[in-house]
This record gives sequence, C-alpha cells and structure tokens, in this order.
Amino acid sequence: MADYVIPPPPQAAVPVAGGGMFPVRRIFCVGRNYAAHSREMGGDPEREAPFFFTKPADAVVIEGADCPYPPATADLHHEMELVVAIATGGADIAARDALSHVFGYAAGIDLTRRDLQAEAKKAGRPWDMAKGFDASAPIGAIAPAARIGHPARGRIALSVNGAARQVADLADMIWSVPEIIAALSRLVRLAPGDLIFTGTPEGVAAVKRGDTLAGEIAWVGTVATRMVA
Repeated sequence: MADYVIPPPPQAAVPVAGGGMFPVRRIFCVGRNYAAHSREMGGDPEREAPFFFTKPADAVVIEGADCPYPPATADLHHEMELVVAIATGGADIAARDALSHVFGYAAGIDLTRRDLQAEAKKAGRPWDMAKGFDASAPIGAIAPAARIGHPARGRIALSVNGAARQVADLADMIWSVPEIIAALSRLVRLAPGDLIFTGTPEGVAAVKRGDTLAGEIAWVGTVATRMVA
C-alpha cells in the first residue's frame, strides 16, 4: 500500500439507477454540439469540428444537493446536457464500435461562468476557470445502457423555478455519441470512469442565488439542484 504523505481525496462517484456507484475518473465536455446553440454563441455549425474542454472529477454534484453560487462571476449560466459514462476505454476507437464502450447515460448540467468565458475568448485564453470550478457539474443517476439502450433521440429540457428554459431533442445534436467518442479517443486514451457531457441545446441563460434548476431527458432520467449563497 502506498504511504501517502497526506490523506488521499475521496473518490468522486455518481449513483447508478438500480444500485451501486459509478467512480468518476475525468469529465470531458463537448462545445457547441447543437446547431441552434452554436449560432446562439456566435459559432458556425456547418464548419465547426467537435472540440472539448474538461472539468475536475470532483465537480460533480449528486442526489439533488444544493450548488453554491461560485465566486468571481455575475453571469452564471445553465447548460442542460446528455452525459455518457464510459465503461471500457481505448484510443482511436472507431465510431461503429464506440457504443460498446458505454456503461450508461445521465442527465447533467454544465454550469458556466459566462462572463469569465467571454473574457477568456476575447483574450485567447483557456476556459478552465469558466468551466472547471467547484460544483460545476450537477448530475443525475446514471441509467445503464443495458436497461435503456443508447438514446439517439428524445426530449431534453431544463426549467428554472418551474419555467421552461431549454427544450430540444437529442436528435438535434450535430455530432452523435459514437462520433463524439471516436473524436475524443483520437485526442486522449479514454478510460473506465470517464464522463462525457455532450453539449447543450439553445436557451442557455443566467441563474441566480435561490433558483431551482430541474432537467430531464426522455428514457434517461432527471437532474436537479438549487443555487445557494
């Protein structure tokens, strides 16, 4: 056994529908994977290849726990997303084989400090502090693919305080889950425990302290959190 000089941090994990916990190794996120949202953010969905950013594993917020409103922002946005949980890893995975590497799917929210992201874009700097802050990845229980299959269409939606903000269909994604896995595996060797947030539909907007966020994806599940001081 390793002789750690400080206590190792606890393993980040997400509940699995039906029982058990899924250990989280890394969190990858796809930028601008719905055409309408890409246009909403000033992108061109006809020409833009998939690109990725990351969050730390311990950014996950599970079981409907509250989210602290993060410091250093006055413009925190919600982004509702389908999350893919990887069971078996590999590099240079072919799209036709990609789904065999998937354990299951969850509903997640990519919280974004939009003002910091805008500043980073303008200065040509990384997005890390806009995306990878504490408690920036609320996520619902993971539904095993063995039970629900591999959803390629179905309603994805998010409401704030009961009012609809984002409503779309998984079929609106520019890059499918197999294509996302294939593209990412050409950049890094995927490993068991990796999560992939697959992009958000249009309708992203600011949230404030006291707001309750509730998201759902057909056949996959739900995610909820409340923003607190």
